[in-house]
Amino acid sequence: MDLTQTSTPRPLAFLGARASTVRRGRRTAAPPGQQADGRGVGADLGRPAWARPALVGLLVATGLLYLWGLGQSGWGNSFYSAAVQAGSESWKAFFFGSSDAANAITVDKTPLALWPMELSVRIFGLSSWSILVPQALEGVATVYLLHRIVRRSTGSDAAGLLAGAAMALTPVAVLMFRFNNPDAMLVLLLVAASGATLRAVDQSGLEKGHPLRWLLLAGAFVGLAFLAKMLQAFLVLPALGLTYLLFARASFGKRVLHLVGAFGAMVLAGGWWVAIVELWPAGSRPYIGGSQNNSILELTLGYNGLGRLSGDETGSVGGMGGQAGRWGATGIGRLFNSEIGGQVAWLVPAALVLGGAALWFGRSDRRIRAATTLWGVTLLVTGLTFSFMAGIFHAYYTVALAPPIAALVGIGAWLLWRRRDDVVARAGLAAALVATVLLAFVVLGRTPDYLPWLRYAVLVAGLMGAALLVGLAWLPRRLVGVAAAAALASAVAAPAAYSLSTAGTAHTGSIPTAGPASAGRMGMPGGGPGGRFGGMPPGQMGGAPPAMPGTTGTAQGTQGTQGMPQGMGGGAAGGLLNGSTPSSELTALLKADAGSYTWVAAAVGSNTASGYQLATQDPVMAIGGFNGSDPSPTLAQFQAYVGAGKIHYFIAGGGMGGPGGSGSSTSSAITAWVEANFTAQTVGGVTLYDLSGGAA
Repeated sequence: MDLTQTSTPRPLAFLGARASTVRRGRRTAAPPGQQADGRGVGADLGRPAWARPALVGLLVATGLLYLWGLGQSGWGNSFYSAAVQAGSESWKAFFFGSSDAANAITVDKTPLALWPMELSVRIFGLSSWSILVPQALEGVATVYLLHRIVRRSTGSDAAGLLAGAAMALTPVAVLMFRFNNPDAMLVLLLVAASGATLRAVDQSGLEKGHPLRWLLLAGAFVGLAFLAKMLQAFLVLPALGLTYLLFARASFGKRVLHLVGAFGAMVLAGGWWVAIVELWPAGSRPYIGGSQNNSILELTLGYNGLGRLSGDETGSVGGMGGQAGRWGATGIGRLFNSEIGGQVAWLVPAALVLGGAALWFGRSDRRIRAATTLWGVTLLVTGLTFSFMAGIFHAYYTVALAPPIAALVGIGAWLLWRRRDDVVARAGLAAALVATVLLAFVVLGRTPDYLPWLRYAVLVAGLMGAALLVGLAWLPRRLVGVAAAAALASAVAAPAAYSLSTAGTAHTGSIPTAGPASAGRMGMPGGGPGGRFGGMPPGQMGGAPPAMPGTTGTAQGTQGTQGMPQGMGGGAAGGLLNGSTPSSELTALLKADAGSYTWVAAAVGSNTASGYQLATQDPVMAIGGFNGSDPSPTLAQFQAYVGAGKIHYFIAGGGMGGPGGSGSSTSSAITAWVEANFTAQTVGGVTLYDLSGGAA
């Protein structure tokens, strides 16, 4: 077998191992068991016997963590679940990402992340599992890709396994891969783009083949990531571009041209859908949710774009006030505060220390320098953006930080361990461990009722482990492995405990967070476990997940909306953050004669509408989109729909349109018109109006 031969790149084929080396200008096969620079395990022929079983064990454990008890979260984020239900019924709703099968309005994101869930529901029927399992599988795939990418960069299975385990056990990753927000698909595609970029660097050097192929693939992955969560996908571009410019073995002019080509691939992969939507006649497609002018470009650049950075977001909910600002205090410490720290910050100090050490100790290895640069710049750019963005920010956004943190930890820890005869390398390992356990001690202190002994155990074990690492040169050989295992266990114990807590908790609503409830969590900027408002006890938000088909009961109780701004709660009628939970009586009423109407009901706000739609599996119009602040439909359009007999009921309450936030007050005008012209009735604790008779 000629290891110097390469073939046309296949998607995700960049995951192969290092296979060749260069000696005196000639390409030769790497000896079995060595990586390309002759220092470690790299080629498949020389992989240790434990490598494949260990990888299988990692993936099986990850799958269990992400899949076990998945149905407890019910519909999860009912805003997206309703869109999934709609897309499973209508291909037009599938393409546009509509909130209902009658295509009144879309969700406020591009729809790629919805498509796997919608296909799953088409195949297996509507249920919590058919919606959430694709997300979990995306998480397992992400762990696998990250393992293979790090293994390829280092030539070490151990480094890849460490990176994969760190990724799998990040609490916010456990949350997002067990939930139905777009972030799962976003992270998977960005990891794939990073791997393709590193493969492009490889093929411009030690391996035969044209790097442009892989760079084009990287650009396509970023473009698809844009179709999952819009401009957040572009946060990786500085890292990808800088890595290729610095480490590709081609003239500077060719490197620039290659990057221009990759940019074109990104635009093509992400722009085709945008172009179709912009060119499609507005009268025959759904309104673009989240925009004020029915424009996907406005949504991309405004509400979901620059507005997230500046805080100037027309159509956003009203600010919370106070010194912290609308979405919490910004600044360099944001990722470590009580709102974010328990989500992702556990290994950030270790990633910074080990990443810096990897740049130094790996300075003679171009692949390690390229990988460390890519992951390090990704961590810095994304982390600083999250730290200082003044617009809408939720704790779960930080799942985008999990891959670079895990990769830097895997690469750096492996490299320093291999150099453990050097006192500086041992000191680097010890410093990373001390920083990790000190941060864990602080973060665990914010949940004093959750395993109160753990913070002290982690601190003591970690400090002892750091001392052993420094003194490795004087330890008996048989104790070296014990010291490494103890250090590793103390480093991952705290995030692993938070991850298990996350997996064992039902999460619903629009702003879930990982781990046990902690002191100091703010309200809307981050929520609490299960999408709670301000870390309130379970059910205080209301809006428990509706019972799934074939099941009874809910995962959380409904105790009203004490202490929350009007319209933000849940309960039977739903609200801004949580879906509605209609009674069987109300569901039966909505379903009666449903075939005679385009929409069985209309309600202000997508979350309010979502619970009724999921319960009936019939279209429910979400007036004003997510916040109730989009000008769709207009009052005249709504009156025309009622006059044509297309809407059966109007359900009162929900949303934050008009006085409650910025954007259009159309939903308030519609509500006032309905109240003035129709008679109210109460069914199952919910006020609604029968519109079938037309306006009085």
